[in-house]
Amino acid sequence: MKDYARQVLTGEGRDDYARYMRTDALLSLQRGSDEVVHRDELLFQVVHQSTELWLKLACAEVAEAAECIGRDDLEAAIRLLGRAALGVHLVTDQLEMMRHLSPWDFQTIRTVLGHGSGADSPGWRSVQRTSRVVDRAFTDLVERRGVDLAELYRSKVDSDEQRLAEAMIEWDERISLWRVRHYKMATRVIGHQVVGTQGTPVDVLAKLIAHKFFPSLWDVRTELTRTGPMGDTT
Repeated sequence: MKDYARQVLTGEGRDDYARYMRTDALLSLQRGSDEVVHRDELLFQVVHQSTELWLKLACAEVAEAAECIGRDDLEAAIRLLGRAALGVHLVTDQLEMMRHLSPWDFQTIRTVLGHGSGADSPGWRSVQRTSRVVDRAFTDLVERRGVDLAELYRSKVDSDEQRLAEAMIEWDERISLWRVRHYKMATRVIGHQVVGTQGTPVDVLAKLIAHKFFPSLWDVRTELTRTGPMGDTT
């Protein structure tokens, strides 16, 4: 009978779980009780650090999806993009924790943030980079296969190409919804017509909500509306 209580992994940690998950290092990354200026620094750091972890996973999936598109493995790309979109959904949901951060208490926390800003988030930068990569891969696929995007939606619903396009739309939309939630969270905490930690007006975030990583996939919807039975009624 195997002795499952025996530790078999090498490395730091009191047991195999701690050694594999590196929990000692992970749980040491938050400011200690002797460092914090306010108890809710733990809340603030956990939300943002876990966001970076989820975005690391999501962007790894998007990058691999782009590779799959390049070798015409669209089924795998669709699955990976779905996983990535779910990761961003979870990131968005956890912003609910920020409802428990008092606007006045945050003013104390803000004194120790330096010039730290979400604009410098490695996860956010990776979202931008990998989204451009998958967009190029999809554009190459469309050219390689001679795909007409409008016709894809008119007569080839549920084809691999159309399902891939929808998986990309899901990713793009999830990012936009995250931006909406982040903007509302920021204004809930620090208000409108104020500047962030790097001197950028908070309301600039609102302008970013309309940004699209895959504009051609959004434009085709406009084309379908204008050429549909009802035409453009605007």
